[in-house]
Formats: sequence, C-alpha cells, structure tokens
Amino acid sequence: MKRFEYATVEWLWDSGNLKINYGNRIEETEQGSYNELLNLLNRKGREGWEVVSSSASANWIFWTLKREI
Repeated sequence: MKRFEYATVEWLWDSGNLKINYGNRIEETEQGSYNELLNLLNRKGREGWEVVSSSASANWIFWTLKREI
C-alpha cells in the first residue's frame, strides 16, 4: 500500500507572505511574489511534492501538497 505525507502552502499575495506547513514539523516562512512562489513550487517538486488541491479567496491562495513516503 502506498503511503503519503502532506503539506500546505499558503500565499497572501498583497503582503508577499508565503508559509509552508508540514504538519507536526516546523513551519517555513518566506517573502515573495510570483517569481518566488514559482521557485518555491519548483523546489518542492524536486523534493517529490505535487500539488493535489488549491483554494483561493480575495488575496489568499492555499495549496495542499503530497508526496509518497
């Protein structure tokens, strides 16, 4: 049976805040706009993460990522 771990990425684009949450591990925070967001998603992709869902409202976008463990 495949096993997965999940993480979330939250972006408040008007303030440029990016937050990555791995559940019980420490959160990472970064500042950035479109380029930094793309760099973050590309970096996570190289680490085996893939986006499986997204939500958006007003100035906020929220992604759920998963990778096989």
